[in-house]
Amino acid sequence: MTFQTLKTGFLVAVLSGLLAACSSTSTEDGSDGVGVSGTGTDGGITTGTTDTGGAYGSDLGAGGIDTVFYFEFDRAVLRPEARAALDIHAQRLRSGDRQVRLEGHADERGTREYNMALGERRANSVKEYLVLQGVNPSQLEVISYGEERPAQLGSDDRSWSLNRRVEMK
Repeated sequence: MTFQTLKTGFLVAVLSGLLAACSSTSTEDGSDGVGVSGTGTDGGITTGTTDTGGAYGSDLGAGGIDTVFYFEFDRAVLRPEARAALDIHAQRLRSGDRQVRLEGHADERGTREYNMALGERRANSVKEYLVLQGVNPSQLEVISYGEERPAQLGSDDRSWSLNRRVEMK
């Protein structure tokens, strides 16, 4: 074997390993990370509203409807209270052509690549639920920020629980 063949083989092995690590969708509960069932609490964090002004309108959270949906550690499963708020959003979205951005986030634990993928799985979980409720998929944009845009700075349970979220904008 030549040096070039060994070098190419090594590069392929390294890249394959990286891709395999990034493509993992396994979660702590053994699910594929996309489900819409499951319960649990996390220090009393459920859902919340946020300022949703900008290109996607400012009335998403009108009437106190939640626009931020929180997740358990290393999971992308919607909580019951999130599904209840999403049912209302789905009804509103079905009756119009509004475009909505679903921004997935993760806490700082885990690699940057893993957290980007986890944020995407979380946002896709919300998208899939809305589509199941009859929302046109073309109205929904998914983006992941991973750990890059924390809602709360800090390395404690409370901060982490606030950073594991999807924001609807």
